[in-house]
Amino acid sequence: MSTESNKLIMKKFVEFINTSNIELSKEIISEEAIFYAPTSSEPLRGSKGYMLILNMMRSCFPDVSWKLEEMIAEGESVAARFTMTGTHKGDFFDIKPTGKNIKINVMNFYRFSKGKIVEEYGQPDIFSLLQQIK
Repeated sequence: MSTESNKLIMKKFVEFINTSNIELSKEIISEEAIFYAPTSSEPLRGSKGYMLILNMMRSCFPDVSWKLEEMIAEGESVAARFTMTGTHKGDFFDIKPTGKNIKINVMNFYRFSKGKIVEEYGQPDIFSLLQQIK
């Protein structure tokens, strides 16, 4: 797949994370994909694993939204910078809902194979998020 194809898949990925459309996830995420998230001690796998991340975030921030700000692609790799926004309405790591709005930066790194995402290293600014809800 070309760099441009991977960029198009990333745009579909943004649609997926903002809608939780499981059918779209199957189109763009390999079932063998591995996701490294700071909210999980073990890597998550496939579209079902990614849905766990999204469901956890939506349980804490029901209106969570990701905006793709920048993307750099080279070969089978894409680096993406997002702005994540939402309202703290559910428990987040033992912090009771505050009703506060959050806005944080997220830097993620993706690897593609055969037109699908096969790996993600997620790097949300958890420190900033915690500061905003305390």
